Amino acid sequence: MSRFLLKMDTVDELVRCNVHSGESILEDRLNGSVVEGKKRSSHMSINFPFTEGQAFTSTLWAGLDGFHMTVNGRHETSFMYKESLDPWSVSGVKVEGALEVLSCFANGLPFFEDLALVGDVEKLKAPKIAKRRAFMLVGVFSSSNNFARRQAIRKSWMQYEAVRSGDVAVCFLIGLHKRKQVNLELWKESQAYGDIQLMPFVDYYGLITLKTVAICVLGTKLLPAKYIMKTDDDAFVRIDEVISALKKNDPNGLLYGLISFESSPHRDKDSKWYISEAEWSNDSYPPWAHGPGYIISRDIAKFVVKGHEGGKLKLFKLEDVAMGIWIQEFKENGGKVNYVNDERFYNAGCESDYVLAHYQGPRKLLCLWDKLQREHEAICCE
Repeated sequence: MSRFLLKMDTVDELVRCNVHSGESILEDRLNGSVVEGKKRSSHMSINFPFTEGQAFTSTLWAGLDGFHMTVNGRHETSFMYKESLDPWSVSGVKVEGALEVLSCFANGLPFFEDLALVGDVEKLKAPKIAKRRAFMLVGVFSSSNNFARRQAIRKSWMQYEAVRSGDVAVCFLIGLHKRKQVNLELWKESQAYGDIQLMPFVDYYGLITLKTVAICVLGTKLLPAKYIMKTDDDAFVRIDEVISALKKNDPNGLLYGLISFESSPHRDKDSKWYISEAEWSNDSYPPWAHGPGYIISRDIAKFVVKGHEGGKLKLFKLEDVAMGIWIQEFKENGGKVNYVNDERFYNAGCESDYVLAHYQGPRKLLCLWDKLQREHEAICCE
């Protein structure tokens, strides 16, 4: 019977259930125990790893094939990863039941995927830059510690045919980190996938508008495109729907997204979006599109670059509002602006029939893509 137990399903060569518990149960049955209550009590005291009211230490760790759990230093259980689940996409752990968590800490978490162990790098690499002008450049704002989000995007909406063919180029804009080792890892990732633009400053919210300027430079000079889109690394973008909408509109003077036509500066000093009178004295902003995703036409991007190069561009700290201010200046300089509002750009979550869904973690990004491929409908993931 022990040989049978040794042949139990294993995960990373560890049994799914504590072998000693299994042997004890089988021995009880084989011996024909007559004192069932006593034997059961003995089994529980020896093999059940928890005692009511007593503290214990538990470790959950990730192997190559699954998760493993130890209690007070002894292996108790293992379970395989869910099908199509990448361990790097796990962003949280939930503890339920009659337990009181006294302390919790994480150690040895992978920061970047070991590229030597990745089998699909070639599939996820950015396609070669086409000699022709791209239809659209998508600039994705990201940060050094968001590798899981970038990888989920590479495996989801960056797999649209328009992206793989080079008609749509996608580039992650990432600022530097204070730690040298992190920057070295970012450089390795950049070399491996070819879709990262490292910015020459340490990432800081107050400097985020510089990334917006960088997208315009990229889209007009280095990766010339007809349209330039800005989005975030926790947003799912239906590239096909964006292209379809853009083809229906005038390609000049365009701002397309979820547009706020009437908004005022936050004067509360405790607000993340606080704006002082010195920064913006007017009581309202010009029309602007919400930051999780918006598209501008090439002529507006060229206007932004020209203003930046001439030292005349106002670097307002709220990047999406800043773009609205620059477009207003474009308009005042004789440009004709076409504001196209699309309420399917959801800046606070996901709704059915979305064009853009915001606040989507790695698992949801992959789930949304899977639903689109299997059901051909824009259905949100719970």
